[in-house]
Amino acid sequence: MRDSETLAREVIARCQALARFSEDATGIRRTFLSPPMRDVHRAIAEWVTPLGASSRVDAVGNLRILYPGAEANAPRLLIGSHLDTVPNAGAYDGILGVVLAVALLTACEGRKYPFALEVVGFSEEEGVRFGTPFIGSRALVGSLDEELLSRRDAQGISIREAIANFGLNPADIPQTAMGDDTLGYIEFHIEQGPVLEHAGHSLGVVEAIAGQTRMEITFLGHANHAGTTPMSLRHDALAAAAEWISVVEQHAQSTNGLVATVGSIQVKPGAVNVITAQALLTLDVRHQKDEARNRAVDFFVGQAEDIAKRRRLSVRSKKLLDQQAVPLDSFLLNRVAEAVSRAGCEAYRMVSGAGHDAMILAARIPSAMVFLRTPGGISHDPAEAVEVEDVTKAIDCGFHLLDQVASSADFLSSPSRTHRA
Repeated sequence: MRDSETLAREVIARCQALARFSEDATGIRRTFLSPPMRDVHRAIAEWVTPLGASSRVDAVGNLRILYPGAEANAPRLLIGSHLDTVPNAGAYDGILGVVLAVALLTACEGRKYPFALEVVGFSEEEGVRFGTPFIGSRALVGSLDEELLSRRDAQGISIREAIANFGLNPADIPQTAMGDDTLGYIEFHIEQGPVLEHAGHSLGVVEAIAGQTRMEITFLGHANHAGTTPMSLRHDALAAAAEWISVVEQHAQSTNGLVATVGSIQVKPGAVNVITAQALLTLDVRHQKDEARNRAVDFFVGQAEDIAKRRRLSVRSKKLLDQQAVPLDSFLLNRVAEAVSRAGCEAYRMVSGAGHDAMILAARIPSAMVFLRTPGGISHDPAEAVEVEDVTKAIDCGFHLLDQVASSADFLSSPSRTHRA
């Protein structure tokens, strides 16, 4: 077997090579079924062919690589992540998990398991082009409906049309769904945050993916002349918004596990000498427990109403997203924790504040995630990086994990069953 550090350096080099396939000449941007995605498919397919694996692109543009098991009818264990990026991206978000999975196939050196390994490079996770995420993984669980396929991008092209324009057949989408012989899904991903680095750990065992609420809060006051209206007679929507933002921050800081973000403000009329009549704010609230998240959302809305009443304004709220928290599979979590320990790391358990393909697949099959430390906590930026040491340990972890799954007779005999005991 090639040593893990050599494989880790190759993983990093390959991620950097794939970063050159971009829609932009001066940065990394690779959205759903954009032309550079063909180059990514081609490059990865060339890497896996000598390993005895076959590759294909399914009807929504997911790259599907099959490394056969010991028996022709062996069940499948999925390993993967996404191939698309945000604009001005880094070289590792998503694609590291796919390239690392290819490294595991390399490390097999022809060894066969009692299951086939299917590496999946999801065509879309970020939601950039069509404003909706997880197109690739939704196809695997059979949740791409007509309404979703009809969504259009900024150029007026629907998801269905984008699929056809890429040379794929939308009528074949049902065939992309996982079969009943699928054992589970494992995803390696950079943390995209500072927790592991701050705690001094290379790898993290993801116990759950946080639930998320997105809202719009609009304070409505009255515009008036900034120079002639006394402070006591104003109905300033922006001043109310500023007070409310402080409440959101203070409450999140004092509530364990809660993160809350006011990400944008739009004001009207927006002139330097006019009191603000309207302030529209976005609110993003996340927690691993839905009860805690919902309680916080209710508190924030109630505080907005109290502030508006005291300031003689009105306020309205609109919920844009209500994504439940996703606990990951207990059986696989324990195997991941053991594999992390065997790789020489403490099995540090944590919650993902970001969404991942694993949260979609977890509704259908046992799923687990391993986080790699992100230097500086930087992601979605060209400064995004990984350490050779951490990738080395992730490869060791992955190899130990495959061995553990291979020796788990009960798990192998129960495809498509969730183990939450």
